[in-house]
Formats: sequence, C-alpha cells, structure tokens
Amino acid sequence: MTTLSAAVLSADLVLFGGRVWTGQDLPEGTAIAIRGERVVAVGDDATVKAMAGPGTRVVDLAGRLVVPGFNDAHVHFLDGGFGLLSVDLRPAKTEADFAKRLGDYAKTLPKGTWILQGNWDHEAWPTKALPTRQAIDAVTPDNPVFVSRLDGHMALANSLALRLAGVRGDTKDVDGGTIVRDAAGEPTGILKDNAQELVGRVIPDASREMNLRAARAALEEAARVGVTTIQDNSTVDALPTYMQLRAQGELTARLYVWRYASSALAPLLSAGVRTGLGDDWIRLGALKILSDGSIGSATAALFEPFVSNPASTGLLLHTPDELGRMIAEADANGFQLAVHAIGDRANSLVLDAFERAASADGPRDRRFRIEHAQHVRASDIPRYKALGVVASVQPSHCIDDMRFVEQHVGPKRLADAYRWRSFLDAGVPLAFGTDWFVEPLDPRLGLYAAITREFPEGGPAGGFEPQEKLTLAQALDAYTRGSAYAEFAERDKGTLAPGKLADLVVFEKDLFRIPPRQILTTPVDLTVVGGRVVFERNGR
Repeated sequence: MTTLSAAVLSADLVLFGGRVWTGQDLPEGTAIAIRGERVVAVGDDATVKAMAGPGTRVVDLAGRLVVPGFNDAHVHFLDGGFGLLSVDLRPAKTEADFAKRLGDYAKTLPKGTWILQGNWDHEAWPTKALPTRQAIDAVTPDNPVFVSRLDGHMALANSLALRLAGVRGDTKDVDGGTIVRDAAGEPTGILKDNAQELVGRVIPDASREMNLRAARAALEEAARVGVTTIQDNSTVDALPTYMQLRAQGELTARLYVWRYASSALAPLLSAGVRTGLGDDWIRLGALKILSDGSIGSATAALFEPFVSNPASTGLLLHTPDELGRMIAEADANGFQLAVHAIGDRANSLVLDAFERAASADGPRDRRFRIEHAQHVRASDIPRYKALGVVASVQPSHCIDDMRFVEQHVGPKRLADAYRWRSFLDAGVPLAFGTDWFVEPLDPRLGLYAAITREFPEGGPAGGFEPQEKLTLAQALDAYTRGSAYAEFAERDKGTLAPGKLADLVVFEKDLFRIPPRQILTTPVDLTVVGGRVVFERNGR
C-alpha cells in the first residue's frame, strides 16, 4: 500500500476492485485514490476505499484494468482535428473511389473553398499508381484541392490549385522536393516533400474559429481513446488555440507544444523562451527539424538506392551542412531537438550532427530525439545509446508500411526496419506515438503492432521481423513512462504513484489476459486527466 500521507483528506475519486497496473516492474494494486489533480494512494480495496468521504465518487472496476494515461509522443494534433472535419480518403480502395469521395465532398462546400487533408493511400489500390489531377478535375471544378497522402510527404493538387499557385510545366523543382511530371513534362498534380510548399503558400490561413473547432474535435478523440498527453507538432501555430481553450476550461489533455526550427528559432530566441516554459497543462516542447521524406513516398534518405526506383536514394530536405548548422544553433541555445529521420542515411547524418553539437556545447541533459527512426543500421544503434538519443517511434507505421516496404527497399534491408527490441536491448530510451493524422490516434493499434508485428486481420505468420517484437508491458511502458521521459516529465507522469498526476485510463477488459487481437476492440471505459473524468463510455 502506498499513500502520500496518513493525514490525507478524503479522496475525490476512488476506483477499486480491479487491476491497477502502475508501470513496468512496479507494484500493482486493486484500487487507486485521487484528490485534486494527484494520485494519493494505490493499494488494496479496503485501505483505499477507507479514503472515500461523503463527496467522493467511488467506481467499482469489476475486474477492469487501470493503466497510466497514454502519452502520444508524436502527433500533428490540430491537423488531425482538421482531418476529422474534412473528407476521409483513406478508405478509398481505387482511384475511381478516391475521385468519387472527393466529388461527393465538394458538393457540400461553397465554391472556392479549399479541400485539404484527405490522407489517401495509393498503396491500397490495385494499381498502386499515384493519382493525377486529371482524375479529379471533373469532380472538383469549383474548389481548389490539395489533399495529402497519409504520410504527409506528398499531396495531390487539382488543376485549379496548381493554377492559383502558379505551378506550370516550366516551374523548377525545389531543393528537397519533387514536382512529379508526365511524359510531356507537365505537372501531374503530385508534389513531394518541400515541393508541397509551392501550393501550401497560397492556401488561406484557417480562422481562429476553425482552429478552435479542429482542436475541440481532436481533444474529443483523444479522450475517447485514452490519450491524456499530446506531444504536438502541428504544422500551424496551435499554441494560441490551446491557450484559449484552457482559459475557457475546455482543455482535456496536456500539451507539449513543439515549434519548427526553421521558422520559430529566431522569434523564440528574441523572446528569451526555451524548451520547458509552461506548466503541467501546456509547455513549450522541442524544436522540430525534418531531415528526409518517407518510405511510402520513396523520399526517405537511404545509403543505397530504392529497389522501386534505382535512380533515387531519396531526398535530404536540408544539406548535411545546413542540417548541422540548425542543430548546432538550437542546441547551443538550450532547446531540445526532435528531428524527423526515416531512412538509414538520414538517421546517420542526424546522429553525426548531434555528436558535433554535444561535443561543442558540453554535457547536459539534452534528450535529443529522432522521430520515426524507421530504418537504422545496426552500427548506429550504439550511437543512439552513447548520445542518449530517444527513439521516438510509431508502431502502427510498421503494420501499415509492411504492405509495401520490401518492394521499396528490398529484402536485405528489412532487418534494419522498426528496430524496437534492438533499441531496448541496447538501452536506448523508447517513446511511442502515432503520428496522427498519418495513423489513427488510438493507442490500441500501437500496442497490438508492437507485440505482434502483424496486420490487424492477422499475418504474416509469426510477425514481420519477429525478433523485434515487444511484450505488452514493454509496449505500455514506452507509451507512458517512455513518452514522459521524452518530454522531461517522468517525475510527474508516466506511472501511477502517490504524488504523480492523476492521468489514467480504464479498459473494459484486462489487456494482459486476452488474445492480442482483442486489444484492438477492447474499449476505453474511462479516461481521467488531472483527476477529472473527461470521457466515460457509458455516459455520465
């Protein structure tokens, strides 16, 4: 039995009669008591129930599982909210279906309204061919379209959007980006990585009210699936929106808000602001840098060419010198860094830059982060450990990408893909997230992916590169304590213990006692953030 003090006043919320999983290798209980925003006791039913007073809400868990609240270490949160408000193209199974969904959605909009988000996936189509503007022009004549592939590393524009952006056959490619062209040299409508900005710069900014609507939708989704902390790298400046929601009492998840180094470093320096400014609800997080693209878009930076495109080793979104300069400047000024690196070459170059920055600026608790870390050579894993780099990964990417990863990189490089067990065995800090909007925000999918490395419907037999599977306890730990560590917050959250923030999730069933595939359909019954119930499945 652990409590804050024998003199604790009566609890505000008591949960009893279940399994309270407090964290990997930590003592469990059957009951937990909360007062205010903090846990005051974890232990047996009789002792914890004795803390209930006249005003205490007492919940009989009836054998259900309690775990620490999920901390999603990598989310495009406001973008995900806008996706909930826009057309969903991910279910499209053919290019014709894709076009029909766009056309049906366009009919619901005023003329001139941009159609964005979408999150289509051509790898799910029989042809696996990239869509073209010609396929959607007829169904979107009055609305400019710029819809993203689900990885965010390429997007399709219709002819109207290209015309508004001034993108023509004679428009030059940009560094770190590609304008896909047809045999005649005309743009097909597909823009990859940095080339997306050619259209992005003419898209009107969302109104404050639209930002609020998107954030509310995203917060509702987070509460429903048990995500209590968001490490947010939205592509827009979401901080004013979150601050307004907090002032209005509408914030139902904690936020570690990143900024993009390319645009935010100078303003933050001039304002005297650094990583960590804020409180338990909203804090300024890391500076983000993108170093390469993605496997699905064939733009990740690799040492060897893509099997699917032998003329290409992918894209570096910054030259190595430019990448090193950005990392060095941010580190010298005390910012945490979160650098997107998917390909093996990108990972190696980022580690090189981290090494130089750490050597130049001297020892400190930096918690460098590499986001995604999808393809990493065995020789680079000890470098992660030596530098204290957090591997911030998204398990659901594996069971999505394994549909096509071999066709892009070939069988010999599969052992370098999604090395979660290798990271843990080497002592590398591991943090889990989803990359929502790219993948669903639902942690159940990530847990399932981490422990099975199989498709949701099952297979391949034994799992994809099964030597990298994790246990359920390891996966939960990465999604809670690991993600808290990645944001310097492990003293306050990530495990359930007296004095820690009362962020927790109640599942309908004990995930440790059911077949892995049932994890995908076991609902969250209760989500608590700071001692407040923010979601209850059966309503209250």
